[in-house]
Amino acid sequence: MAEVETPEELLIKQHRKEKKDLQAKIQSMKNAVPKNDKKRRKQLTEEIAKLEADLNQKHEEEFQQLQSAADKDVEEAVNGVTALKVEAGEQEEAKQPRVTKAQKRRDKKAAQEKERESRIAEAEVQNLQGVRHQEGLKLAQILAQKSLQIKEISSDGHCMYRAVEDQLGQRSKSGLSFIELRSRTAEHMRNNSDNFLPFLSNPTTGEMFTADEFEKYCSEVEHTAAWGGQLELRALTHVLRLPIEVIQADSPAIKIGEEYNTEPITLVYMHHAYGLGEHYNSVEPLKNPANAEES
Repeated sequence: MAEVETPEELLIKQHRKEKKDLQAKIQSMKNAVPKNDKKRRKQLTEEIAKLEADLNQKHEEEFQQLQSAADKDVEEAVNGVTALKVEAGEQEEAKQPRVTKAQKRRDKKAAQEKERESRIAEAEVQNLQGVRHQEGLKLAQILAQKSLQIKEISSDGHCMYRAVEDQLGQRSKSGLSFIELRSRTAEHMRNNSDNFLPFLSNPTTGEMFTADEFEKYCSEVEHTAAWGGQLELRALTHVLRLPIEVIQADSPAIKIGEEYNTEPITLVYMHHAYGLGEHYNSVEPLKNPANAEES
């Protein structure tokens, strides 16, 4: 007996077909424009970026509508059995085995992680029509001019270092992991404290970090998932002896380490990637560049 497809599976299948149809349309558009017509090819790149962004927005809205309907069904079901759960709760509680302290700690950690994931998912949905979507659209257009696109990096506190790791890997520049990049960043900051201490202050007193506070800061850079910022990027340019370019949606690109006269590695800084804070992504070559003159 054939399995019945769920609404989610049907929607995913529909989205795949629409993406396939769009790619066919894009290929037809590219074939219609001569490769030596640079102006038209540039316009075509922007048109393609908008078509893809519009389709992504449509798919996000449809998924949101499906999720809302599913949430409503779940809420009705929960309301229908609440009274039964309350009545059976006391009997069930008496049967439950005693929970150890270790198990309680594990349960608490799991609940905190689930809550964090829930907040991220909620922030994603809330931003579909807001600043996150607009920022993504602007970045797609900026990167398309460079024949680049965003390469997503996980949001785990290590995103800046993971993005640098990815950029180096694309160049086969080094085998440095994000953990090693953290360690070398902290080491450089410790060895050159005079260049970093003036920019760090105690949030309570407003005074410049003491030696102990600075060491704690460097230790967090090295051993925790503390988010990286411009100071750490500055340290990384010296560690790698490479300039780093940071592209943003609403501000000019920032280049750090310009004293190193080589091709920079490129990161994307997103102010509204998640409701929980800013985020760094890497970049990669545009998969279907309309202005690929050498293809």
